[in-house]
Amino acid sequence: MISERQVRDILAQYEKHGWSLRRVLLSAAAKGNFSGSLFGQIEIYSSELDALWFSRDSFEGREAWELRHLSNAPFALVAVFEAEDDETVREEIRQELQTRLAKQASKPERSKP
Repeated sequence: MISERQVRDILAQYEKHGWSLRRVLLSAAAKGNFSGSLFGQIEIYSSELDALWFSRDSFEGREAWELRHLSNAPFALVAVFEAEDDETVREEIRQELQTRLAKQASKPERSKP
């Protein structure tokens, strides 16, 4: 499990590059590992996946959303939305990314030859 200090470092790194924390996904096991003030006013969603959703403006009016897995090995997935994309479509894509990240995170590490 990633430490609170490591999460603070992740939050600082994303903020430095213009990303805003939008959602927090935490498993029941992870919720007790972090102080209540760590994520500010951002709502924490119960999830099997421990991850953070960040967003920022992208080029030509687009908006990028990045799902960062909370683990010692940095791993993230990104979706870029057009300005005219409906929120329903955006949410479907975010759910697909969460599913993909959960599958990737659940894979056992490959042994080195």
